Amino acid sequence: MEKIASFTIDHIKLQPGVYVSRKDTVGAEVITTFDLRMTSPNEEPVMNTAEMHAIEHLGATFLRNHGEYGSKTIYFGPMGCRTGFYLLLAGEYSSRDILPLLVQMYEFIRDYRGQVPGASPKDCGNYLDINLPMANFLAEKYLDNVLYHIEESRLVYPQ
Repeated sequence: MEKIASFTIDHIKLQPGVYVSRKDTVGAEVITTFDLRMTSPNEEPVMNTAEMHAIEHLGATFLRNHGEYGSKTIYFGPMGCRTGFYLLLAGEYSSRDILPLLVQMYEFIRDYRGQVPGASPKDCGNYLDINLPMANFLAEKYLDNVLYHIEESRLVYPQ
């Protein structure tokens, strides 16, 4: 069986950044999948599910309500390895194209206080597994260490 594209990336060289993981065509529409890598694979501890769950709820809420990207958002959710998130957008984009959107989203997550949207037994299958303070902390870390001063090497997968 052939390896899928995401398993061909050298995770030893991969650092936190914003990467185009793939571009697929569905009918006439291009879907761009982004790898929002928040931690260094196999070097840093992975994120815990509770903070990832909070980031997922807040990020998805922010994206679906965004004036420009709300109708273009296909999916936002965690990677199984717990080192980041995937964002799928309808349209053909580069990593640099979406940096302003990501800064807005992660600032929203960093600054969010109160009840996490969808964190109730009626709305979520695991509503108790949410850690907002850690989500705030990790969003701030990603902004400060990656998004605010991102280098070109963090926008294209390493060779």
